[in-house]
Amino acid sequence: MIKDKRSLRDLGPKAHQGDYSDDNGNKQSSPKQLLNTKVYLPAIFSFVMLLAGIVLDYFDVAFFKDWVRIGWYALAYLPVGLPVMKEGWNSIAKGNFFTEFLLMSIATLGAFAIGQYPEGVAVMLFYAVGELFQNAAVKRAKGNIKALLDVRPNEALVYKNGEYVSMNPETVAIGEKVQVRVGEKIPLDGILLSEKGSFNTAALTGESKPDTIAKGEKVFAGSINLSGVVEIETTKEFKDSSIARILDMVQNATARKSKTELFIRKFARIYTPIVVYSAIGLTFLPYFFVDSYVFNDWLYRALIFLVISCPCALVISIPLGYFGGLGAASKNGILFKGASFLDEMTKINTVVMDKTGTVTKGVFKIKDIKAMDWEEPELMKYLVAMEKQSTHPIAKAIMEYKTTGDDFKATNVSEVAGKGLKGTVNRKAVLVGNSALMTSNNIQVPTETDGIVASIVMISIEGKFAGYVTIADELKADAHQAIAEIRKSGISKIIMLSGDKDSITQQVAKEMGIDWAKGGLLPEDKLTEVEKLMSENDNKVAFIGDGINDAPVLAASDVGIAMGGLGSDVAIETADVIIQTDQPSKIAKAIKIGRSTRHIVWQNIGLAFGVKAVVLILGAWGLATMWEAVFADVGVALLAILNAVRLQKMDW
Repeated sequence: MIKDKRSLRDLGPKAHQGDYSDDNGNKQSSPKQLLNTKVYLPAIFSFVMLLAGIVLDYFDVAFFKDWVRIGWYALAYLPVGLPVMKEGWNSIAKGNFFTEFLLMSIATLGAFAIGQYPEGVAVMLFYAVGELFQNAAVKRAKGNIKALLDVRPNEALVYKNGEYVSMNPETVAIGEKVQVRVGEKIPLDGILLSEKGSFNTAALTGESKPDTIAKGEKVFAGSINLSGVVEIETTKEFKDSSIARILDMVQNATARKSKTELFIRKFARIYTPIVVYSAIGLTFLPYFFVDSYVFNDWLYRALIFLVISCPCALVISIPLGYFGGLGAASKNGILFKGASFLDEMTKINTVVMDKTGTVTKGVFKIKDIKAMDWEEPELMKYLVAMEKQSTHPIAKAIMEYKTTGDDFKATNVSEVAGKGLKGTVNRKAVLVGNSALMTSNNIQVPTETDGIVASIVMISIEGKFAGYVTIADELKADAHQAIAEIRKSGISKIIMLSGDKDSITQQVAKEMGIDWAKGGLLPEDKLTEVEKLMSENDNKVAFIGDGINDAPVLAASDVGIAMGGLGSDVAIETADVIIQTDQPSKIAKAIKIGRSTRHIVWQNIGLAFGVKAVVLILGAWGLATMWEAVFADVGVALLAILNAVRLQKMDW
């Protein structure tokens, strides 16, 4: 049914040359495209000719007899019939004999052979109209996916020899300075050199809310600059950029067929020749068993049988259903790497998740400061001075503390492996680290620190315990909502596995209402735990993670889900599903989209088989005409398409 077999990759940027942009940089169809009705003219002509012929037949107009009548209906038939016969002939030339094009050609030409001219034209006309609607529906279902191609950056203004030069983004190297004007797309991933910028990241995340980025923060290719001219420094080549990776995933997603879709296509290849031979049998076999055998009557029944049996509804509506699911997901910032994972998502009964970067922001913040015999601002000057010498994520959190007055400077700073730092600040000996560092230097640690679950940084000055700072990773804003919605979707078991220390993991799990948690795990430990779960009681496990250390588990689980914003490249490449917004609440949405897609696909299968079975039986016994046959074929196909298109309309 779909004549254009090109992949999304083949469509490329040239597919959009007839488009224009609105004030926000969004692609719109040009007026010329919207008014293009050329494809409908053959069907309109055939419809007018058929209607006129039926009227002339009804009033028994004198001239409308014999060859005039045959010629009139033949002229009505050719505009819609020739393209179908051509498709059938091309299929035969390629060795594919039994197609819906052949079925429709035999059925309608057979109708002409027995004098049923209006019905022959009507069947082919409705089939052609059905084709037009189906192609329109397919284009609409692909719309959300193909729209991503619109965000492919076309040029980059690169600073070369004192001026900005336009270059193809694919030729720009890492470390180049690139200028982006208002309304233009960020051509490559990089860091912002300007003080700040506002960007539309809808193409990457599915979120329409503008994202404000500060100097030194990451910006991603495909984002649209909303305010002021900005400069960025590229950190990745185009082929490794976020938008290139997304496009590659989306373009390849439709090639990875679901088991249902593959089965139906194989079924159609076996089913169609059976139908053709059955129709031949229905024409000739009754001669040996029926006393009042009339060849034309049984041929007519066989032709009806052929029309009814056309597998169009199945062959088109099932891929269309999966297209709809993939498109609805991408519109919501969820990328499935194939239709097969939409199916797999429906079988999940156990969700296992990482902690840091998955349900927490992966950004450490100072939670509490406790100073002993020191003023807090003074103590923090010593601590900040020391932590400036460290690259640890916790050090970054401490350096966000704003000190006033003259900055203290640390000298002779050295790292004590696994414990912390030691050095001198303002000629005072300073230790910064964990309790092990303190006790190894005979510093007495207050017992109140024993019950602290969060990460803790202790400081001693001149051999005396001076205080401590607790550091905590914040939960994502939708973390609680995510767990509630996952449970609402019917998932029976939610588990947390983390490399962070067990006490922190247990606290986060308890706060979120997670069933079971385990911390202090190495990547191989996580893999062992997930494999153990997968071997128990027919568990179907989805694992959600974001780091390099999660890649082995993402690959091994039934469905691997990666956070696409903060997630590592390795995790994203390994996963089956990407959450572009980094929102764990999208996990339940992905499950819902997968289930809705599967429901609609099976509804279409049931509708097609049910209606066809009833009308086939009626047709074989002479109780159905070509009109019922048209409904059983084209009518059911259109109903199935309308059902599949619902995926695009649902409020997720």
